[in-house]
Amino acid sequence: MLETLAIIIGVSLLAAACVVVKHRFWPPDPDDEPREDVAEYISMMVGVLYALVLGLALVSVWDTRSAADEHTQTEASAAHQVRLLSDGLPQRQAREVRSGIEAYVSHVVDVEFPAMAAGDPLGQRGWDLLSALRHASRTAADATPSQHMTAQEVLAQLGTLDDARRGRESDADGGLAPALWVGLIMGGVLTVAFMFMFGVERSYTHVVMVMGLSALITFMVLLIHELDRPFTGMLAVDATPFTRYF
Repeated sequence: MLETLAIIIGVSLLAAACVVVKHRFWPPDPDDEPREDVAEYISMMVGVLYALVLGLALVSVWDTRSAADEHTQTEASAAHQVRLLSDGLPQRQAREVRSGIEAYVSHVVDVEFPAMAAGDPLGQRGWDLLSALRHASRTAADATPSQHMTAQEVLAQLGTLDDARRGRESDADGGLAPALWVGLIMGGVLTVAFMFMFGVERSYTHVVMVMGLSALITFMVLLIHELDRPFTGMLAVDATPFTRYF
């Protein structure tokens, strides 16, 4: 939080310093008035186009973050259902399923979430644990009809867990397209730069305008950066759904 605030203040102060330098060495000239009409039109178009880029990027990363949260909730809920359903299996099979699902959740919480926060690949271990759990959940030879139905429901929940896990991995590996990042950075620089084309006579007013715009654009870009990494940073999706159930 403090780092983000420091970046916003730093960019605002840099923009303010540029305004002071402009007014010190290139003061407004009344003869530039006809040219300002064109500058105002171009500045407005740049601002509108940049707002579209900001909106597109924000919607994209917000959808990714929401999907990551939904996949994590679904995966944790399915794991919880598997453990509850294990009580309806034959005793030996129930122990295997319970120990298997607890080992899987422990691996997800202790290994995979820290790896996703660091941007590291998840590896194969989680899939191996899930495969072993699916094998242990197959209907036992001595199962009663009720236990057979329970085993089928366990396998169905494992299918849901499998799909949610794949979605979580995809969310961790995804990210905003490089073209959008280029548009965000270049558009922000252009939008602020066009503020210097206006011959505002009062330097204080000009400083406030440029600082406010710079701070807002910097905040939006940093927010998009945070949301673009759904398992990292202040707004990260964490392992709370798993620890709540287990």
